Amino acid sequence: MKLNRTQRLLVAIVAIVGISALFASGAAALAAAKANHHNGQQLLGQKIKTNGHHLIDKKGNFTASVEVKNGKVAGVHVNHSKKGAVAVKKYKTDKKMTGGSQGSYQNASFVLGQSQYLGTIYIGYAYIDDYGDEVIYWFPYDMIYDGDTGAVWYVPAQ
Repeated sequence: MKLNRTQRLLVAIVAIVGISALFASGAAALAAAKANHHNGQQLLGQKIKTNGHHLIDKKGNFTASVEVKNGKVAGVHVNHSKKGAVAVKKYKTDKKMTGGSQGSYQNASFVLGQSQYLGTIYIGYAYIDDYGDEVIYWFPYDMIYDGDTGAVWYVPAQ
């Protein structure tokens, strides 16, 4: 079958529009996931003074607990009521991810009362909920038992 120039152009336009629609729907699906930042230090409170596992949050089927060892956070564990233990990813950042409006953050070095030269590193423990959203509990570095061992730099979605 031989196509003339107009028919080839029409086929090319349809293909480009179809591919563009495919990429647009994929980008929309990726953009739908969001991060929910929580102040782990505030949620843990005075329980930091007692060794053991302490419940800090419950969201739907998920229960988050902190393991405290010698006054420091030794780990965060998340359990799903039906599926059991959930994978937790460890992040680090130099931005304060909690406080202010939901999803806002600011450079830690500009927070009053902190050194501009040293800054503050925050360690976050994250899991993915049933809706594909990331839930992250942030703690100052000095509260973490093993520091940033195994943590990867957190890059917030734009």
